[in-house]
Amino acid sequence: MIHSAPPVLPGGDTVIHSAPLILPVSAPPVPDGALVVRHGRVAALGPRAGILAAWPDREETRWDGLLVAGLVNAHTHLQYTHMAEVGRRDYASFEDWSAAFDKVYAGSSIDWAASARDGARQALRSGTTSAADVVTDLPAAGALRDTGLGGLPYLETLGDNDASWAESGRERFRALLDAAGTPMGIAPHAPYTLDTGVLRDVAALARSRRLRLHIHLAEGEHEREYTVSGTGPLARMVRELGFDFAILREGGTGLGPTAFLDGLGLLGPDCHVAHGVHLDAGDRALLRARGTVVTLCPRSNRTVGMEGPDVAALLAEGNPIAVGTDSLSSSPSLDVLADVADLRDLAVRQGYRAADLDRRLVEAATLGGARALGVAGGLDPGGPADFAVFDVSPGAEPYRILVAEGPGRCVATVIGGETVWDRRTAAVAEC
Repeated sequence: MIHSAPPVLPGGDTVIHSAPLILPVSAPPVPDGALVVRHGRVAALGPRAGILAAWPDREETRWDGLLVAGLVNAHTHLQYTHMAEVGRRDYASFEDWSAAFDKVYAGSSIDWAASARDGARQALRSGTTSAADVVTDLPAAGALRDTGLGGLPYLETLGDNDASWAESGRERFRALLDAAGTPMGIAPHAPYTLDTGVLRDVAALARSRRLRLHIHLAEGEHEREYTVSGTGPLARMVRELGFDFAILREGGTGLGPTAFLDGLGLLGPDCHVAHGVHLDAGDRALLRARGTVVTLCPRSNRTVGMEGPDVAALLAEGNPIAVGTDSLSSSPSLDVLADVADLRDLAVRQGYRAADLDRRLVEAATLGGARALGVAGGLDPGGPADFAVFDVSPGAEPYRILVAEGPGRCVATVIGGETVWDRRTAAVAEC
């Protein structure tokens, strides 16, 4: 059966892409499949023979290997690509990594725009078609637009206490949003780098402008102690950075970080969180109730001295999840499938035995990421023609093959019907 969008008129820029196997992810696999692309969108998807018969005399691009709906990197900081020296080490704790990161960041003269564009091109070469890119320094905000990578940049804010935010921080941040020159979301950095009132107001600001939210949550093991009692290694680090927050003055909130953010109005279906390493059953239930996607970045977690998230529990309990790489300052590459492979290993070690593991992890890296960003995912007729091709041999278990063999083996990335990466020409299109 051929699945089609509304009728496509003859002529125009209609092109057919075919492969031995297509994984739309949003629909069952299509052996010897083809998809019709017109005006950057999927016009039809089905068996190749039927597609060629229904659209005769159209140009066909034949790909070897596995054609898959585009990957979504749901948490990264592309501007830190040129800080890869930090990510090449292993650290004993999140606080140790933070100290190393801050030292390099504070002393750097990096061209953040160039660094972010370099990261975007690396992402394209791994099959990523969209990203949630956290932008700390405004010159990096145009990387997605400049390279043709889809997704959304999120302007980050951190460091303000309630007084500094009211005095000038809020207007300064609003001015940066207005000056960005591209649509953006808002990224309050974390529960420990902004004051309580600031976090509440940032959520209100985002909702007043209908902007999406993205925040780090439960990444370090001491974050819970910080929000509950205002004590511990993370609290000491925050004091040493010179932040003057109510949590520190008042001895905490009595709430874990997830409940703390929820009470301030941060959580919801328009917000996704990064890492979620230290979530308990109550936290996971609250995130499910709010429709908040948890983006998992296991290779980054390992770099900063952690075991990684309880992916088995998140899957078994039905939490919506996505996959991110974080930045090269804490991860060896921007290849989302490499993090998917790590998540699989974690889930198995944690006791997940269901046969759906590989499929659900590929869904997390595609549909889950799209949900986090509030965009369309999968290869549905009428949706964007965003996909990647991997040099693997399709078999009876295509999801398993993709997870096991796909990292590092992307041969082409297509966004909006345009080939932006083709290993045969070793070129990333300049946009």
